[in-house]
Amino acid sequence: MLHRAGAARDTVAVNTSTSRHSGLRWIALFKLGKALLLLAVGVGVLTLVHQDLAQVLRQLVAALHVDPENRYLHKLIARLGLMTDRQLQELSLGSFVYAAVQLTEGVGLWRGKAWAEYLTVVATSSLIPLELYELSRHLTWARVLVLGINVLVVAYLVKLLRAERRRVRPAVPSTPGRGSESE
Repeated sequence: MLHRAGAARDTVAVNTSTSRHSGLRWIALFKLGKALLLLAVGVGVLTLVHQDLAQVLRQLVAALHVDPENRYLHKLIARLGLMTDRQLQELSLGSFVYAAVQLTEGVGLWRGKAWAEYLTVVATSSLIPLELYELSRHLTWARVLVLGINVLVVAYLVKLLRAERRRVRPAVPSTPGRGSESE
């Protein structure tokens, strides 16, 4: 009977570990996907240096058969037309740096590294105030979705880290004579 209880406990531990591993893998894939997207953005922005951005965007709109009278498109063309080559290079550099962080998080999480969990919690939670600010300025489903995903990722990783901390460091028993009720 004792053997069966031990086996059941081991099965629960394996299932919890598998569940943890699976959750980390999904977050890692999400982070790796973002890294690839950011790398593509960085390279794409670099190709726009020394180009007439408004003309490039008009050609892209025509090729994609997007409504050229779209007001959002007009705002984008106006904004891009004001960007300097230096700003484009800075935007590209920012994309590459952020991609490197996402890539580091993703690879570390995929490999189940505790440091990657901490890095992801810090990096992701540091962006939540900015996301809340952007959401307060203009409410969109995309912004709500991004905020929701990031909050869930942080909450999940904090839960995992706390559980691991409890597992590794069990509660320290109180010693008699130091404020315990056993006196």
